[in-house]
Amino acid sequence: MVLVKATEESERGTLPSAALLEAMGAYNEELQAAGILRAADGLKPTSQGKRIAFDGAERAVIDGPFDVTRELVAGYWLWEVRDMDEAVAWVKRCPNPMTGPSEIEIRPLYDLADFL
Repeated sequence: MVLVKATEESERGTLPSAALLEAMGAYNEELQAAGILRAADGLKPTSQGKRIAFDGAERAVIDGPFDVTRELVAGYWLWEVRDMDEAVAWVKRCPNPMTGPSEIEIRPLYDLADFL
């Protein structure tokens, strides 16, 4: 899973420019043509989200926005790649997803074999 980290700008709900949308669309087409893209989407700011906190049988609903912007996710891709090196190579080709400095995090998914 490839996670686009949020920025203060994305948390304000600032939408990408037409040029960035075009560049990301072309990048997504490359991913699809390579046969690795399984899913992708952008997420609305956390001001429009909720968290559910669990403590035993207790549940608490927490309204957004959430703190620590650099730890939040603004979008994602789900890719099926051979290994982490291939994922890194693809992320290096990605247009900057934000107008300023940004980060993309790559996290492998668990496979059933991991639990056996």
